[in-house]
Amino acid sequence: MSAAAPTSTHPWLGIGAVLFGAFVSTLNSRLSSFGLADIRGALGLSVDEAAWITTAQTVAQMMIGPVAVWASMVLGPRRVLLAGCVVFATGSALIPLSGNLESLLTLQFVAGLGSGCFVPLTISFLLRSLPPRYWAIGIAAYALNLEASLNISASVEGFYADHASWAWIFWQNVPLAIGMAVCVQLGIPRQPVDRVAAARADVFGMASAAIGFSLIYTALDQGNRLDWLNSSLVVGLLIGGGLMLVAFVIHEFTTPIPWVNLRMLMGGYLPIVALLIIGVRFASLAIAYLVPQFLIVVRGFRAPEVGEVLIWIAVPQLIVGPLAALLLRTVDARFVAFFGLGLIGTACWITSTHLTGQWTTSDFLATQLMQALGQTFAISAGIFVGVLHLKPADVPTFGVLIQIARLFGGELGFAFIVTFVRVTEQVSSHVFGTHVQAGAVDTLSRLQSTAAAIASRAESSGAAAARAAGLLAQSIRTQANLQAYVEGFAMVAAGTLLTMLMLVIIEPPPQGPASPSQGLGRLRWGRS
Repeated sequence: MSAAAPTSTHPWLGIGAVLFGAFVSTLNSRLSSFGLADIRGALGLSVDEAAWITTAQTVAQMMIGPVAVWASMVLGPRRVLLAGCVVFATGSALIPLSGNLESLLTLQFVAGLGSGCFVPLTISFLLRSLPPRYWAIGIAAYALNLEASLNISASVEGFYADHASWAWIFWQNVPLAIGMAVCVQLGIPRQPVDRVAAARADVFGMASAAIGFSLIYTALDQGNRLDWLNSSLVVGLLIGGGLMLVAFVIHEFTTPIPWVNLRMLMGGYLPIVALLIIGVRFASLAIAYLVPQFLIVVRGFRAPEVGEVLIWIAVPQLIVGPLAALLLRTVDARFVAFFGLGLIGTACWITSTHLTGQWTTSDFLATQLMQALGQTFAISAGIFVGVLHLKPADVPTFGVLIQIARLFGGELGFAFIVTFVRVTEQVSSHVFGTHVQAGAVDTLSRLQSTAAAIASRAESSGAAAARAAGLLAQSIRTQANLQAYVEGFAMVAAGTLLTMLMLVIIEPPPQGPASPSQGLGRLRWGRS
């Protein structure tokens, strides 16, 4: 398969470029999330206005991702990636200079279109460029990139906040994009334009899928803030996106030259592989929200302090990545995925049963390390299971599937856990509050003892009583938040268990040589 691809004098630079692009794209999304408070403060934005900053970027990535896969087939990955680098660098350079919210969101969307070209091309380029015996290494490196970018972002944002400026959240992308462009220029060969494929482009199929998925993604991203179905905007986005996707499916099944092979996507093993990837991304983004939010909301930590636990999770990935590649070459990939999911679920369950209001960054280190190792194993093995079943003609379709599953899985996890934590905190606050009755002996005793301690610091009795009541209310809120995060970790553990059950129904991947009509796994990748 790889022999058909044009050769390059520096092929490893091209491989490094696509892997680096996946890293930069994920890192930039996380930096925008962690730095949202700093961006909002610097530009004088309200909470509701700032909420659209990350949405603008990720929706652009969702919109351009599927189209980028088709464009790489027609124009070649070199042209698509170079164009993505230019757009990404230009948008990122101008974002801090924007004078109002409208221009900021526009530039953020433009930058998202650029970075959205990186991840979808990674898997397909690796499969076409690497000899089969190195596929496991390439896929493990891809999974390592995703994990590392998730776990270093808090530390990077904290460094910019303390030692530079919020603007560097975006300006850092300029040298990164330039470096990636140089590697693409030197490492990926120029391909002739496929004019036949361009003339046969399924424009309606690509447009309906891109718009449909983008509308639904926007609804998921803004749903918790706007109270879901109580918001006409969210309802409109869901209905509009749903209708576009129905039109897309009908069109792809009836058009003579479909953009995506839906029969391949909806049959056999691939729906299970997609659900597996969605399940892993669901867990990873949910946990990536729970830990920082607990430390910020319950403990009052800042981004640099949160980064202390996350950065030490990223470092061991340098060891875990090669280990995952070795296991994929020697063990059934389903067992590797099962082991990884088991680590994630165990880490979440341990956290849910031991979490207290006194936990700090060091207390999370052991379980977060288990979770990070599990995610590297699970995501690399999940993709590898799909790769071993693929036919060469289905590689672009598989790239589209990976991008959609990756983004939607993460957004589903984030949207669900944010809403779950919010609702659980509200319910817990109500339940705890009903046990704190005005005039009750225990309540009066607590208030009087607290007020006496405060009054001893030369405050008036009235002020001391008011502060005591405020501290009691704050204690209730803290306990309610703690309960919400405990149940959040338990919920992720339960979701991981369901994902593990899906592995039972996946057929074993092909292991040895077979006829050319079978999947890519017909090549003995361990020995070829």
